[in-house]
Amino acid sequence: MSYALITGASKGIGKAIAFELAKHNYNILLTARSAELLAQAAEEIKKQYPVTVNFLPLDLSELNAAQKLFNWCVENNFPVSVLANNAGYGLSGSFEKYSVEETTNLLQLNIIAPTQLCRLFIPLLKQQQQSYILNTCSSSAYQAVPLLTVYAASKAYVLKFTRALKHELADTNISVTCLSPGPTDTDWANRAQVSDKILKMAAKLNMTPQQVAVIGVKAMFKKRTEVVTGFINKLGVFMAWLLPDSLVEKSAGKLYK
Repeated sequence: MSYALITGASKGIGKAIAFELAKHNYNILLTARSAELLAQAAEEIKKQYPVTVNFLPLDLSELNAAQKLFNWCVENNFPVSVLANNAGYGLSGSFEKYSVEETTNLLQLNIIAPTQLCRLFIPLLKQQQQSYILNTCSSSAYQAVPLLTVYAASKAYVLKFTRALKHELADTNISVTCLSPGPTDTDWANRAQVSDKILKMAAKLNMTPQQVAVIGVKAMFKKRTEVVTGFINKLGVFMAWLLPDSLVEKSAGKLYK
C-alpha cells in the first residue's frame, strides 16, 4: 500500500486531507509542530480506517527541515506516492507591523518548504505507478491583498509554481494540483491576527476543513491543475480576473482595515 505525506497535518485542512486519503486506502505520514496533536490525529485515523499511520514532529519553517522530513521517509522506506504540501500561515495588518524575522519565517514555511519538498520527493514519486502532488494555496493568490501583503504574495507563488510544475511533469507519472480554499473554519485567522470584524464576515462564508479536503482530494485524483473551493470564492476569483487590478486591490485592502 502506498503512503501519503501531509504537512501541517495536526489540525484543520491538513488533518482533514489525511482522513480523506486514509479513506482512499493510503497509509498516512503526518508532520506538524505539535507531537501531542499529531499523536492524537494518528490515533483517530487508525480507529476509523485500517491503515498505517506514522508521524514526525517538525517545524518546516526551520532551515533544513524539508531535508529532515525527506531523510525520515527514505530511512524508513516509506513508498510515498502522494505529497500534500499543506503547512502554511498568514500575517494580517500592515507590512511594517511585522519584523524581518517574522516575515522571513512565513516565507520559509509558505514558499521555501513546499518548493524544497517537491524537489526532494519527485525522484521518489517517480518510482511509484501513479503519484500526486497537492499544494494547498488560497483564493487570495489570485490578486494582491493590501494588509495581507506577504501571505497573498506567497500563495501567488505557490499557484504559479504549481501550474508550471504541472506542465513540466506532464509526461511523467506525477500529477500536480493546487487547492485554493477561501474562508475555512480553522485556526488560520487567529494565527494571522485577523480582526474580529473580518472573523464575523468570514464566518458567513466559512467552509469546514472536511469540505475543503474532499474537494481538494477529488480534484487531485481527477488530475486537475487547480481548484477553488466554494461558489462565492470562485466568483471572487473570476471578478479579480475581470476587473482592473487597482479596483480589486483597493476593495481587498478595505476588507482588512
